[in-house]
Formats: sequence, C-alpha cells, structure tokens
Amino acid sequence: MNLKQLSELLGLSQTTVSRALNGYPEVNEATRERVLQAVKETGYRPNKAAQRLATGKAGSIGLVMPTAPGHQSDVHFGEFLAGLGEEAVRHDFHFVIMPSDPDDEVAALRRLAISGNVDALFIAYMRAHDPRLAMLKSLSMPYVVHGRSFGTETDYPYLDIDNEGAFYDATRLLLQLGHTRFALMNGPMHLDFAIRRRNGVISALAERGLTLEEHCMNHALMTDEQGLLAMERFLQLPERPTAILCSSTVMALGAIRAVNQAGLRLGEDISLIAHDDVLPLLKPENFSVPLTTTRSSLRAAGVRIAQRLIGTVKEGGPFPDQELWKTELIVRASTGPAPQT
Repeated sequence: MNLKQLSELLGLSQTTVSRALNGYPEVNEATRERVLQAVKETGYRPNKAAQRLATGKAGSIGLVMPTAPGHQSDVHFGEFLAGLGEEAVRHDFHFVIMPSDPDDEVAALRRLAISGNVDALFIAYMRAHDPRLAMLKSLSMPYVVHGRSFGTETDYPYLDIDNEGAFYDATRLLLQLGHTRFALMNGPMHLDFAIRRRNGVISALAERGLTLEEHCMNHALMTDEQGLLAMERFLQLPERPTAILCSSTVMALGAIRAVNQAGLRLGEDISLIAHDDVLPLLKPENFSVPLTTTRSSLRAAGVRIAQRLIGTVKEGGPFPDQELWKTELIVRASTGPAPQT
C-alpha cells in the first residue's frame, strides 16, 4: 500500500496523512490516532526515498563504529544500542553505521554528516579533551553526546550519569564498614567515565586521610578476563586490599573467580562493589554472592538519547540540553565489615 492508497482509505489528503505520520503538531490527536491505527492494520511503510524528497529528512541517526584488527567489541555498547534501537523502531527511524579506524573517527564523523544520509549524530566512549567535540560543534546538525569530556567546557548536549558521585558514595559505604585498604578495577584510563570514577574514590578516601596507591589501580578493557587478572594481582600485594571498587559487573565475574580460587570469602575477607549497567544476562542478585552495586541502565540511556535526537529532528521538543542522571546504590551481600587482622 502506498501513501495515495492509504489516504483514499482514510478519506484524508496525502498531506494530512504524511503530517500525522511525521508528528506535526497541527494534526489533531484523534486524526493522528486514526492514521496510526490504519498503518498498523494495513502494514503501510513510508517510501523512504519519497519521504526524504518531500521532507528533506532521511529518517536516520548516524554513528561511527571504531573497528580494526585486534579492536574488541563491547557488550556494554550493545546494550546501549538496544535502547537506541527500541526507540528508533517506534518512530520508523534507521541507523546508519559507518565503520572507522579508531584513529580516524573525526574524519569518519565528518564524512557521515555531509553524506546526506543522516539527520542527527551521536557519539559515545567520551575521552578527556575529546577531539570529536570541536567537529560536531562545527556542524549544523543535531547531535547528543553519551557521556562528557573531562577537562573540556560542557557547552554541548549530553546525557551522562554521575560517575564521580556513584563511586564516591560506594567508597563511603566501604569506609563506614571499617575498610582502609582499597583497590580500583576501572575501564581504560583515557575514558571520561573512568577518570570520574577514580576521582570519586580518591575524593572519598581523602576525607579520611587515606590515599589510593597507583599499584592498587587497574585500568583495562572491562572483560571478565581483565577482572580475573587484576584481582589476582591485588591479592598478591604484601598488604592485600579488603575493599574493591569495580567498574563493571562483567569485570566482577573474573574478580570473584580469583577470590574463590584464592580460598577467600566474598563479603567477609574481601568486599566488592561493582557498577551495574543493568545487563539482562548478568544480574548482580544472581551471583553466587549477590553483588552490592551502583546502578544505572545503559538501555534506558539509549532510549533517552534516541528520544532527544528524533524529537529534535521532528521539531517535537523542547528537550533539556544536558542531563546528569544519579545512580542507585544497592547494598547486597558482597559488602561486609572489614576483616579483623
């Protein structure tokens, strides 16, 4: 069924049907609901090429995907994309994904922006002094940043979680339990979230006159293998840490395996708090010892960024330019009083 046939079926002009489908505010709600119901019943799908000619919009969100031999994919980003896609489906928007060498992302973003194939862009995995921001600011195209760029003025649209506050609160909890020997398993040290989480730990420790030593920090890809290796190294230190902050439940899998292999008890000999991105296959309450976590859903972040991008393209705002979400601190059995030594 094409637009003309759908219009004849409804007894409406093609312009009215098109405006109802594209969310124009001048179409009243009853008419919009009638059009959407007909679309559902008939299976009508707009002709994207014709829609683009008529509206000047591609109906697409663009993103650059760094890829190269040895460059590992990330389960966390997959969950974020699921949320982005969930919202895109509701509005019949597409993704345009441009693969790029990790060292060529700025140029890849520019090529994507000028291709005419996308209406809006988003970037993630923000770094300190991120070079992609200047290029995005130079474009006359909507964009939203997932995260922030440490050391850069925050004069750009973003959605982020309070990473520093999350790990500050987690550290405070462990301090209240009497722990004084801390270690941090973090993401790659150039990434913004990792910088802020480390700063949160350091800030909370400083209030008690404590420091986080360099040999008690690990920065790596957030995989279970890296969690295992980091924990094995921490457990071999002359003064073994009793409190571990971990940037991902994926890393926590490996970390806990190392604790078990050493014959230690989680929540008694070692306390651990992990950040929970609400990954559906890795629920912290289902660990052998349920994990204490800081929690914020990556999928929900994907949905929200899609809402803002698509809403801006369709001129359906207004939307806040900057959002900073608080995390939840959920106490479970992986944290307990510091062991008496």
